[in-house]
Amino acid sequence: MTDTHPTAATRAGLAAVAGPDGTLAIVAMDQRNTLRRMLTAVSRPTGPGELRSFKTDVVEALSPAASAVLLDPEFGMPAVREAGVLAAGCATLVAVEPAERDSWAGEPRARRDPERTASWVRDMGGDAVKLLVQLRPDRPRRPGQPDLVAEVVQVVQAVVDDCAVAGVPSVVETLLYRLPDEDPLPGRRRADLIAESARILTETRPDLLKLEYPVDARGCAAVAGAVTVPWAMLSAGMPFPAFLDAVATSGDHGGASGFIAGRVYWQE
Repeated sequence: MTDTHPTAATRAGLAAVAGPDGTLAIVAMDQRNTLRRMLTAVSRPTGPGELRSFKTDVVEALSPAASAVLLDPEFGMPAVREAGVLAAGCATLVAVEPAERDSWAGEPRARRDPERTASWVRDMGGDAVKLLVQLRPDRPRRPGQPDLVAEVVQVVQAVVDDCAVAGVPSVVETLLYRLPDEDPLPGRRRADLIAESARILTETRPDLLKLEYPVDARGCAAVAGAVTVPWAMLSAGMPFPAFLDAVATSGDHGGASGFIAGRVYWQE
């Protein structure tokens, strides 16, 4: 990969969710099951009303400092619109992955909800589409079994193409996962897999990739060499001081355009 600069069309699309200088400082508030688990852990209620209230409070507090917020369509987007708490100039991304995900033999399986289109996002007031997929690029491919990597690429490509037709920016988030009965991945291996995931998905030409922190400066440089589209770093709930260091490293060594982070702000 050689061309790591966004095209004019990509820059124009991302301008809707970036700050005046083009930097992405996006608050991720699209959590559903993750948020329920966090609230349960501190003995707080997790009903629909509580989720809507929590998301509204976070957006009201943080959107004045953010270039955009990322919301789910079930709770966050309707609650924030109804409450009118989104700061002026702050854009919205809407998550379109199904709330309940499929699996095969213990591994996550990608699926697109055909009703959650780019036009659907635009009609509800969203400025960009966000799709989450889980990808393990090195998983064994065996005869008679589904090719889960190819399925991810097909789903992502369909969403990216739909966004391009509608003129809505596409943001693709990818997370690694552990294979069944696998030990935690060593840091170097993890960094290599993040870069390989980025290489695979950059070929679908999304407007933005949302990637896990590639471990260190070396991993960030590998991502920079693998992508031809802009990327932003996600926090994965890491400790806040480590998050600040990771943001600086991903920008300095990986050419990241900013961050899309959520749990790191309020998990403590």
